[in-house]
Amino acid sequence: MHIVLAVAILGTFPVFAIAADSAATKAPATPARSAVDPAKEAEHTKEDVKRNRIIAAAHEAAAKCRESGKGEDFCMAELAKACKGIAYGKYCGMKHDD
Repeated sequence: MHIVLAVAILGTFPVFAIAADSAATKAPATPARSAVDPAKEAEHTKEDVKRNRIIAAAHEAAAKCRESGKGEDFCMAELAKACKGIAYGKYCGMKHDD
């Protein structure tokens, strides 16, 4: 009696395995559409590029300041002025609004 019950229980496991396997082989659902307006995203990218160029110019000016022999404190203060409102931190890092 126990052997028959064991065979019956073990015989059902392949059905579960096949069912689980067939669910995994289904085509994935299409991804949800982005709620971001493409025009706004393009404008955001344009603004990021603009800020990156401003920050790059500020860093280039700081490098030239240091190359000219001026002190680190002076050059870092100039860098901070150039980056005010567009970047943050002691070393003029990029700010992200989002």
